[in-house]
Amino acid sequence: MEKRYSVYIMSNVSKMLYVGVTNDLEKRVLQHKSKLIPGYTQKYNLFKLVCFESFGDIRDAIRREKQIKGWLGSKKVALIESVNLKWNDLAEAHFSSGVKFEPMSS
Repeated sequence: MEKRYSVYIMSNVSKMLYVGVTNDLEKRVLQHKSKLIPGYTQKYNLFKLVCFESFGDIRDAIRREKQIKGWLGSKKVALIESVNLKWNDLAEAHFSSGVKFEPMSS
């Protein structure tokens, strides 16, 4: 089975943003939601998965993460709203259905 890497964006009710990269999106989102990772996401309660993209090569994922992190907030918001207009928590449907995460875009 091919390894997948994900660039993801977490948010909160105030629409603060955190961009990260992981090789296990489900586990990482659960860690953020459970506040198991000290730092920015824990401090500001970034609990909603609002956007993610999947890659087959870690170098591509890291390159994309750095690209998004370099953007102004308005461009990050435009990316999120291009796939998730209502800023729904994409993890909620996943966890209730038991189906593996499917990327919104890549």
